[in-house]
Amino acid sequence: MISGEDLKAALPSAPVRDLIEEINAPKIASGKVREIYDLEDSVLLVATDRISAFDVVLPGGIPGRGLILTQLSHFWFQQTKHIAPNHIIPNEAEILKDELKLSSDSQLRSMAVRKLKPLEIECVVRGYIAGSGWASYQADKTVCGIKLPEGLQLASKLPEPIFTPTTKASEGHDMPVTPEEAAEIVGQDVFDKVKAISLELYAFGSQLAAKAGIILADTKFEFGTDENGEIFLIDEVLTPDSSRYWDAAEYKVGSSPASFDKQIIRDYLESLSDWNKCPPGPELPPEIVAKAQSRYLEVYSKLVGAVD
Repeated sequence: MISGEDLKAALPSAPVRDLIEEINAPKIASGKVREIYDLEDSVLLVATDRISAFDVVLPGGIPGRGLILTQLSHFWFQQTKHIAPNHIIPNEAEILKDELKLSSDSQLRSMAVRKLKPLEIECVVRGYIAGSGWASYQADKTVCGIKLPEGLQLASKLPEPIFTPTTKASEGHDMPVTPEEAAEIVGQDVFDKVKAISLELYAFGSQLAAKAGIILADTKFEFGTDENGEIFLIDEVLTPDSSRYWDAAEYKVGSSPASFDKQIIRDYLESLSDWNKCPPGPELPPEIVAKAQSRYLEVYSKLVGAVD
């Protein structure tokens, strides 16, 4: 586990949008943020510093963002392995350093993982009402078909966390589905298992975040299965890009607290009158880049520092 100070010292001075070194493996895919390679018996996931907003990949990036998110996922995978097995392979460090001979920077932003079949749903757990959940609640007092109590306000804590799955879209936005619809997609047995695991992961993550003075409002988990049907936690886990984290000191029911994610960037882009949210995206001012980087590093340092 890398401390916040050590991670800060390892951040590059400029964003790594593409890999500096050649990886001697076939590239499977290139996403908005990640580059994915086939290692025969496993898969290499490398997080660049690219950043997207409103489904548009912006010029430049946030220096070290991919590195921070990868290390935070590593932290959570280690902390939650008693709840669910994850896709990190046991000899990952040896593969990154000795076999692939990656630089220190690339090692920190890479994960060597099992080859698994991803489930066709994403597993969202909400402990507070915000975002699309708040919009749905305002419309009919439900979220993904789950009836909620009357009288909730924006950012209200729910009586108990709820499991609100979505579809997993290869393009465009994921769409909310009812628990019954999700069970039809993956099968009732798998649905029951990932629901139970997701709720337990959320409870654990919330408790650890609370020690750091952070509220875990909601989060998204992804799972995959091996050839025997065993379920593994995959992708990224409990990062500020897959979760809504709030500073507990700033939390107030009835308003939306600032989150530890790229909200700084979205707010800046929303303030522009000459961008229609279509490619190409605008360049981000240095001060916005610095604030976003600082916010990512802050949540990492607080969460990792909360572990005894």
